[in-house]
Amino acid sequence: MAEGSTRQDGNAAPAAQLSDESAERLAAQLAEFLVRHPKTLVLTGAGLSTASGIPDYRDRDGVRRGRPPIQGPEFRRSELVRRRYWARSMIGWPVLARAAPNAGHEALAALEGAGRLGSLLTQNVDGLHQRAGSRAVLELHGNIHSVLCIDCGARMPRALVQQQLVDANPGLSGAMATPLPDGDAQLEPDALDDFRLPWCPHCNGTLMPDVVFFGDNVPPPRTACALAQMDAADALLVVGSSLMVYSGFRFCRLAAEGAKPIAAVNLGRTRADHLFKLKLEASAEALLPHVARLLGADNAPPPISENKEKGEL
Repeated sequence: MAEGSTRQDGNAAPAAQLSDESAERLAAQLAEFLVRHPKTLVLTGAGLSTASGIPDYRDRDGVRRGRPPIQGPEFRRSELVRRRYWARSMIGWPVLARAAPNAGHEALAALEGAGRLGSLLTQNVDGLHQRAGSRAVLELHGNIHSVLCIDCGARMPRALVQQQLVDANPGLSGAMATPLPDGDAQLEPDALDDFRLPWCPHCNGTLMPDVVFFGDNVPPPRTACALAQMDAADALLVVGSSLMVYSGFRFCRLAAEGAKPIAAVNLGRTRADHLFKLKLEASAEALLPHVARLLGADNAPPPISENKEKGEL
């Protein structure tokens, strides 16, 4: 089956460049869906940010790449695990920090600004939705550009922690490594005994990125807000997510239980293929700008967040 086709099964076809004709045809289907459901809740995942140079976790069959992720309980319990995390993050985070929103992010912001969407719920921690101008954004898994002290509760910018790491570990500064998702890097230092961890400037306590690690739960108030958004929505649109993690898949289950239609823009298999009313095999950055144009959203630029030019959140 050709790229860009509407699918109801879970067998993804290999991707190819969308032709203008295919893009227009698929965009028309999604535009019609959004017109019929003006309070659509949008759920985005890592596949939306790959065009911004940020690797995603899974292949097109939804299988996770690479080694198992660090678990939250392990991070808090083991100093060795924290050393490994921060050493890799010191090298990998600058790639993520330099990433810019792509056409998919910008189209969603434009659609929101034109009143064509309800709320936006993201599984991503990169902050690119806000930099693109989206306002009604709930970050389900937190934001990698913020760091939390688990001893005193203070929060601080990740950029401040990066400077601590570079100053304290000059031998590792400038090392080259393959970027991995969420500011990680494919780096295995020969020895971490001399690696100096970052520290809280308020209490000298233990720092942790303000994100939901694997093995941890989404904070209850954030979960409650996300569930309220799903309850208020009249449909769900999934963009760039395999939904293999339950925190995202649950919204498809809730939508289906509430007889709310679900559409998806995703390259590859997802956990919820059997629940979709409409699945479009296309990349978000190629398809969503066409949708915004069809709905007149491209003529009304979205509001620019105050930190867009800074590249910080």
